[in-house]
Amino acid sequence: MARRQTRSTRTAAIRDSFWLMPACFAACSLLLAIALSTVELRLVLPLNNVLPSGPAGARALLSAIITAMISLTALVFSITVVALQLVASQYSPRILRTFLEDRVIQAALGLFIATFLFAMVVLAALPDRPGPRVPELSLATSLLLVLASSAVFVWYLHHVTTIMRVSHVVAAIGAQTRRSVDTHHRVGPGTNPAVPSGPPFQIVAADSSGMITDIDVDRLARTAGRHHCLVVVLPAPGDFVVAGQPLLATYPVTDTPPRPLPPGVAAAAVTIGPERSPGRDVGFGFRQLADIAERALSPGVNDLTTAVRAIQESHDLLRRLATRPDQPEAVFDAQGRLRAVAPRQSFASFLAVAIDDVAHAGRDQPRIVDLLRRVLDDLAVAAADYHRPAISRRRRLLDTNPTPGGTKPPTEP
Repeated sequence: MARRQTRSTRTAAIRDSFWLMPACFAACSLLLAIALSTVELRLVLPLNNVLPSGPAGARALLSAIITAMISLTALVFSITVVALQLVASQYSPRILRTFLEDRVIQAALGLFIATFLFAMVVLAALPDRPGPRVPELSLATSLLLVLASSAVFVWYLHHVTTIMRVSHVVAAIGAQTRRSVDTHHRVGPGTNPAVPSGPPFQIVAADSSGMITDIDVDRLARTAGRHHCLVVVLPAPGDFVVAGQPLLATYPVTDTPPRPLPPGVAAAAVTIGPERSPGRDVGFGFRQLADIAERALSPGVNDLTTAVRAIQESHDLLRRLATRPDQPEAVFDAQGRLRAVAPRQSFASFLAVAIDDVAHAGRDQPRIVDLLRRVLDDLAVAAADYHRPAISRRRRLLDTNPTPGGTKPPTEP
């Protein structure tokens, strides 16, 4: 069954897709080639001493450009695929999305494809007989595109070698997750909206299986207002649901009898996808960082420095969330009536991923255990009162697993 997507999710998916920027570059190159072929019929440029003077020379130049750009595009595509394989094997397959959305990689492929298509169109427009003059402006533009492609290729190589470094990968995940935290986990008063305690008026089931990737709470509120009810989303972002599982629950909130939600109207506001994605799913960032740390701590890798860097980034994110309550997102109508409620991921769930999983993988590494203890001690001081029980519980659990090397803090970060 087709998976439902909200309008904002569809827009974001198209904007971040790997093909969009290369397709735009290709379309622009075709339009530019057509426009230049029309304009230069009215222009006479003094480029005879620089460019080939006849169709045969121009055809040879364009053929060389086309051959070179095909080879360069294939090389860049191969480098990208190899880089993705290395990232998936060394860090986590869940990080591939970040690399596929990288604008530099997309722009490089787009420019190479655009140069190839531009040269193809100009070559097809060349006259067969030696009499007419060659399209000098189009040839000059082709050479400029080749020079730009050469510079971008060097930039591409530098960029790929940079983004594959673990410090850059961890920092990129942290920056993306911080944006999600600031957008969807704002500091609030810490009070939960009053949801009716009685049985729901209607239960709406999920029509497909997958991960909850986005929830359009405003759309749910508008739908609830038209049907005189309150809509409560049951799963949180990042949760897995199966087809037929309860997805939404509606409750009466006014004296006006509620009306059942039409099939598919409310469910369209909840995006169910095949994989987790950043945005509302803040826990996805913690999952990626934990994957990096766990893989670095595996016996076959044993890279403590990488694990420490991932833990440090998780520490920064946890500290930001430690002062923010776990209250669900609520939307009220113009009359102040509660219309839609959507759960947020809890601070305890973030702790479970960032601390528990890594502590199990690094239980025999004194440096890792000591670092986790210091992280929990710092969080216990910075956290709000309602989060401290979860922190204290994990601190006690960590103390029950003494490390063979003692608990002396490491001298290096």
